[in-house]
Amino acid sequence: MKNNLHTNQRTAASRSFIRLISTVGIVTALLTPRNLFAQSIVNNAPDTMKTVAKQTYPKVVGYLSFILPIVTVSNSTTYNFSKSTGSIGFPVGINVLYSDRFGFSYEITPTIKSSGGTSKTSNLLFDPGTMFRFDHGFTIITRLAFETEGRYGFTPVFNQVYARTKDVNYFVALSLPTRFGDSEAASIGLNLQIGFIFN
Repeated sequence: MKNNLHTNQRTAASRSFIRLISTVGIVTALLTPRNLFAQSIVNNAPDTMKTVAKQTYPKVVGYLSFILPIVTVSNSTTYNFSKSTGSIGFPVGINVLYSDRFGFSYEITPTIKSSGGTSKTSNLLFDPGTMFRFDHGFTIITRLAFETEGRYGFTPVFNQVYARTKDVNYFVALSLPTRFGDSEAASIGLNLQIGFIFN
């Protein structure tokens, strides 16, 4: 009877996470512009064919996203969604752009963790950082990290805008969260982040 109860809890947790990931995937698909290919042609057109408005700085933009931890390496290797446990974060932030090449980002990330058939908000991360902006929508962000769980560290982020519209820019990012403290071994992870920036 006890084994059946644990199996049912694991199955319920797995189902709830599959529903959550499916919902996030559907929302992302709905938010992605339908004329992505046409936009990429316009964005790659010669400058003589585009009317480019000169940006005025500083400029403040906000963004919404979700982040999936993929793997964390410490004393052992832990994969997200293994052993009936998983987590997903929802970073929201403000970017203050000082030029075409430099900016500063303020980000707050609440994390929801599901384990044993239940889910809860497990952590809040504050990670400000400098933005080094390059051509073609590529940005490297060097973030500090302060977690309410007691961990701290830094997070290099490699961000790429993959579609632009009048109202929002869609981006995907890979990050390498490196954490210390709270009487635990140092760790490094790999995260996938997808979201959109308001223009």
